[in-house]
Amino acid sequence: MSWTAQILTLYPDMFPGPLGGSLAGKALEDGIWATEILDIRNFARDKHRTVDDTPAGGGPGMVLRPDVVGAAIDAARTKAEETWPLVYLSPRGRRFDQAMAREWVSCGGVTMLCGRFEGIDQRVLEARAVQEVSLGDFILSGGEVAAIAMLDAVIRLLPGVMGKHQSAEEESFERGLLEYPHYTRPQIWEGREIPAVLNSGHHGKIAEWRHKKAEEVTRLCRPDLWSTYERRHKT
Repeated sequence: MSWTAQILTLYPDMFPGPLGGSLAGKALEDGIWATEILDIRNFARDKHRTVDDTPAGGGPGMVLRPDVVGAAIDAARTKAEETWPLVYLSPRGRRFDQAMAREWVSCGGVTMLCGRFEGIDQRVLEARAVQEVSLGDFILSGGEVAAIAMLDAVIRLLPGVMGKHQSAEEESFERGLLEYPHYTRPQIWEGREIPAVLNSGHHGKIAEWRHKKAEEVTRLCRPDLWSTYERRHKT
């Protein structure tokens, strides 16, 4: 069975979107992963297909109704495996990271609820034990763009998607470090030369240089990551 991305959204035409191109698109064609898109509006209960209502207590915007969203979640979960996480893309949630991407890979799939407007009625999130996950500390128009970004991070980890497994292992965040700098021909460009060690042919020295540079870049660019990395390697 293919790894499956199950998406609940008001904008089904946004999928697969960019995931239909490049390596993710080829993997989709090859059946390595699959999409199952559910239009939340199909679960509305009136002839106008109403999915939202005004906030209780007043205030701006609209809120997605719990009866509509609850019905959509229930329909999705009847087709989902028990191991699949059920997540709502929300700025209140746990920050998505590489460890979560690897976790989702091992689950065989994920059910992703994309919010809109002011959000979703809190009762349905509690009643269905929905996990809230955030892409970052910024506001998007809806959860679809965040879902696409998260899925891209997961899909590239699936067996058979990337050409060289070693390439994925050396990328940023896989070892708790940012990736080392990269160079390619020409040897000299605008007076800047490729570091000599990279042309030495000495694989041990090259690996040592790359690791040292990864530590240096992480320490300078992401002190928060560096602190975590230091703690892990002191124990």
